[in-house]
Amino acid sequence: MPAAIDARAQFVAWLRDVAPYVHAHRGRTFVVGFGGELIEAGRLNALVTDLSLLHAMGIRIVLVHGSRPQVQAQMALKGLVPRFHRGVRITDAAALECAKEAAGEIRLDIEAAFSQGLPNTPMANSRIRVVSGNFVTARPMGIIDGVDFQHTGVVRKIDVEAIRHTLASSALVLLSPLGFSPTGEAFNLTVEDVAASVAVALKADKLILISDGDGVRDRAGRLLEELSVAEAERLLAAGEVAAEAAEELADLLRACRGGVSRCHLISHALDGGLLIELFTHEGVGTMLSAENLESLREASADDVGGILKLIAPLEADGTLVKRPREVIEREIDHFTVLEHDGFIFGCAALYPFPSAGMGELACLTVHPEYREYGDGERLLKRIEQRARAVGLNKLFVLTTRTAHWFLKRGFAMADIDRLPVERQQLYNWQRKSQILMKSL
Repeated sequence: MPAAIDARAQFVAWLRDVAPYVHAHRGRTFVVGFGGELIEAGRLNALVTDLSLLHAMGIRIVLVHGSRPQVQAQMALKGLVPRFHRGVRITDAAALECAKEAAGEIRLDIEAAFSQGLPNTPMANSRIRVVSGNFVTARPMGIIDGVDFQHTGVVRKIDVEAIRHTLASSALVLLSPLGFSPTGEAFNLTVEDVAASVAVALKADKLILISDGDGVRDRAGRLLEELSVAEAERLLAAGEVAAEAAEELADLLRACRGGVSRCHLISHALDGGLLIELFTHEGVGTMLSAENLESLREASADDVGGILKLIAPLEADGTLVKRPREVIEREIDHFTVLEHDGFIFGCAALYPFPSAGMGELACLTVHPEYREYGDGERLLKRIEQRARAVGLNKLFVLTTRTAHWFLKRGFAMADIDRLPVERQQLYNWQRKSQILMKSL
């Protein structure tokens, strides 16, 4: 019985943890693109199950599939030799027929997967309508470096009105890597081009590419979990992105520049990776953010008044230690702020203790009207980045009321003797703050 009780408590805690993400994603539009390699690896049914769950939560989904290995297989069956230039397939008439056959077969397999409804399975009672169509207008890629790509094309236009109408009817839109010209020609496209173009045209809330890799890695092999547009541009320009992820990052970057607020790159190898990326703080791949970088920045003297106004209610109820204006002014370089149109709606401070290799996270505050949007986590991650940048390997926080929030984000309870000696001497025994610590 105790084990059963623990399992129930764990389930309730988990459900409560994901609830804010469910609220945040409801009614949003996600474009999900995946390569034919996912199908070849036998992971289609698992992906369909996860997408069905998202659909049940009120998320509008445009699904774009690829077909590279399937086209290769079709060509091999017919004894055709594939040709590429700069990594892009040269699609002659015979290769185009193989692309059509592969796309048609995959489309039917996907529609069949979404039609499952057996009792006692994850798809029970799903009732998802899948709508495909000529939503993509394409043009030929043309001649590059003297090479005629023939029936290989690029996206020219997306029928946004038709897709939105379909999504509004609670159907899922399915797109193949094929486009059509006004003269009736068909063109072979890349799944990345279609997915990014659709996301931009729809002004989708998210573009999610599911690929062979587990995200964007730098030349040293380090996974880059979060990137801003500026950081991504710098890395690509400097050639610091691993070659296998550079093209995918470029597609994500194009979508962000086009108005998509969040773009993700995750692996198809991890079962449930899509759900982990969307409903957990850590995620499993790389997220590229199109946010205005001015909104999350280091504080300046002009921000003192906004910070004081923001933290005043929490100082009044005892959640935060009171900080007079002169203290904020003197320590402003320690602060990071979230700003929108001149309004400071979040802040946090980092006080480093270099000799101990540790830093104190202090004054983490978000305006009540913004607390359901993950801004506290954004501030935490920025402070973690600042701490790493100055060579710190641990972060600690003292709190009287928010220990649970920090525990869910990787902190653990610690004793006072774990603090730097100089911070131990400043500990307020009357407040009896809990001490939490996290390795960076």
